[in-house]
Amino acid sequence: MKNRDLIIYRVVTGIFTLLVLMGASQYFFNHEVVKEMFEQIKYPTYLIYPMGVAKILGIVAIWSNKSRTLKEWAYAGFVFNFLLAISAHVNVGDGEHFPAIIALVFVVASYIYYRKNDELV
Repeated sequence: MKNRDLIIYRVVTGIFTLLVLMGASQYFFNHEVVKEMFEQIKYPTYLIYPMGVAKILGIVAIWSNKSRTLKEWAYAGFVFNFLLAISAHVNVGDGEHFPAIIALVFVVASYIYYRKNDELV
């Protein structure tokens, strides 16, 4: 049972990592499109690069086993980020909230299986 849960944790966290890294790479390599999106949802554009860096650091914190507290804060940061993204997209009515909902589901699943496998991870 523990082995299966650990495999599920790693698969779910791997998919979540790919989603976040694809999004963060857009912040750096497709800046103009992201800038337009931020302006559309009324977010300040100076947050684009810091959010990209924070997402990458959050992924590093989740995969590393250096600090349990840091890992918990990284999970919390992603949950807050995705909830705010869902809210912003719903408020402007652009229909782009579905990727954030999917990412939120994966981060919650990853966290649940992290807590189940806390001693193994």
